[in-house]
Amino acid sequence: MDRVDRSSTEFKEYLELYERASLLELGSLADAVRWRLHPEAAVSYIIDRNINYTNVCVADCQFCAFYRRPKDADGYVLSYEEIGAKIDECKDIGGVQILIQGGHNPYIPFDWYLDLLRYIKQHHPIHVHGFSPSEVVFFSERFRIPMPEVIAQLREAGLDSIPGGGGEILVDAIRERVAKKKAQTDEWLGVQEEAHRQGMKTSVTMMYGLGETAADRVEHLFRVRAVQERSGGFTAFICWPLQPEGTPGMSHMPKTDAVTYLRTLALARIVLGNVPNMQSSWVTMGHKVGQIALRFGANDYGSLMMEENVVSAAGTTYRTTLEQIERVINDAGYQPRRRRQDYSFIEAVAA
Repeated sequence: MDRVDRSSTEFKEYLELYERASLLELGSLADAVRWRLHPEAAVSYIIDRNINYTNVCVADCQFCAFYRRPKDADGYVLSYEEIGAKIDECKDIGGVQILIQGGHNPYIPFDWYLDLLRYIKQHHPIHVHGFSPSEVVFFSERFRIPMPEVIAQLREAGLDSIPGGGGEILVDAIRERVAKKKAQTDEWLGVQEEAHRQGMKTSVTMMYGLGETAADRVEHLFRVRAVQERSGGFTAFICWPLQPEGTPGMSHMPKTDAVTYLRTLALARIVLGNVPNMQSSWVTMGHKVGQIALRFGANDYGSLMMEENVVSAAGTTYRTTLEQIERVINDAGYQPRRRRQDYSFIEAVAA
């Protein structure tokens, strides 16, 4: 896979920009890229629901406050009917997608996932954005099925697109320290590129604040850009800071501030000129910073997210309504537009 030359002039220039440029300069450069890619004065958002089908996991990530070990009394696996009821609730308020993810649960057979997808498509049809690259790698290793075949079978059963969960920092030295049992950089990006090869779209993420350096963050962006240059399958990039409260191994880590978030988002928008959309992370930053992010490269306000369990398990519990999302976007000077997973707009229905 790609290797990033940290001694290159380009790398050094982006690193210096990230570390030394003024906040307003970074914002201005990112905003210019945003307007070049999205000349319309619109900000999109989606109505969807995060469904965590299980919280049982053996990855033991130090930053996760959500998971439970297999023998824990409060571990769970949702039934198909429970998942179907959650989908119906989402569709009742105009939802067009579910994001379904879970832990690395060694007791669920592969057929369970395939049958779940078939059940959803038959009884509760909706766009299924599911199973992060780390889960796909886990499936491949656990069931001894080549990774491309795992993706092909999930796709045939009804998986529509793959979310970028579990990206953290795409530098092996960091991943080895905070999530050594989970997919490493080449494996994680390999799932993404293979999905693109099979005709699927995916998103890509960064969770920073894990004790990595600024150069590590820049390398993450360079790795993403290189995959996008080859396959073109990333629809969007989303970044957010570690929420250290309540985590098993990182509660001592300092919480990064809003300025760091805006600088990181802005640099991502500048570096990733080939990734079409940038999402504002109001879920972790709140609406005030989420709104400012719309001037720092973001053209999308994310999701209504009628259910969110993982970030909230660490103590971050921002919630919203459709009215609030639209008011925030309007107040920032943009037209709010509902969208689908592929970022195409949903035309408003006349009253």
